[in-house]
Amino acid sequence: MTTTRMPALYLSHGAPPLADDPLWPGELAAWSAELPRPRAILMVSAHWEEAPLALGATETLPLVYDFWGFPEHYYEVTYAAPGAPELAASVRALLRAPGTPVQDVPDRGLDHGAYVPLVEMYPDADIPVLQISLPTLDPRRLMDIGRKLAPLRDEGVLIVGSGFFTHNLAALRQGGIPAWSSEFDAWGHEALESGNVDALLDFTHKSPAGHLAHPRTEHFAPLFVTLGTADATGDLTTQRSVIDGFWMGLAKRSVQLG
Repeated sequence: MTTTRMPALYLSHGAPPLADDPLWPGELAAWSAELPRPRAILMVSAHWEEAPLALGATETLPLVYDFWGFPEHYYEVTYAAPGAPELAASVRALLRAPGTPVQDVPDRGLDHGAYVPLVEMYPDADIPVLQISLPTLDPRRLMDIGRKLAPLRDEGVLIVGSGFFTHNLAALRQGGIPAWSSEFDAWGHEALESGNVDALLDFTHKSPAGHLAHPRTEHFAPLFVTLGTADATGDLTTQRSVIDGFWMGLAKRSVQLG
């Protein structure tokens, strides 16, 4: 077991065509190469909302091809990472002790918010992975879940919130970088750098164009799990943006805390 506290990540995960981008896969690969090697990875993806909080498969991990209308080869991607039953037991213990309801969904595999970035970051698929659901989109409740999960970082677990820093699919039709996307990205970057968690928690009201950047907030929500783990360990002031820029008009900002 490592004695190094793992950082916590929030990454913009892209869509299946991420693998074809000339820049982004290399950015993710370089990021993972800089990190301590995780004992296990805990993924919280924007693409699995279920309450009470659910733990996915812990043995064989199927992939959930939760997208439509793409070329066939995107449905042929594999990622045969081992399951993480020990991590699942730890998550249950950390959450159930304070009374957070937990359920098991043993046939639920990794959706594209989990496996698409993992293919680029850990292509050997040799690190155990557990995906858990978003049981709510409320930022404060998600931060509280992150605080409860924070001890896992001292056990070599890499906690990853996977979403998209701006997420309005109208951008895909507009072309270029919409003003709402660049304005929200700049605001969010400043709020993170200054540690203005109160503003982030109320991002739909405090940010410029918040309702356009996130018409529905599920892709920003995983950030708050990451922030919660950092708040519990005093890492909120150590954040840095590892990846920035835009992809098809959407901000791909991805941050590391700790």
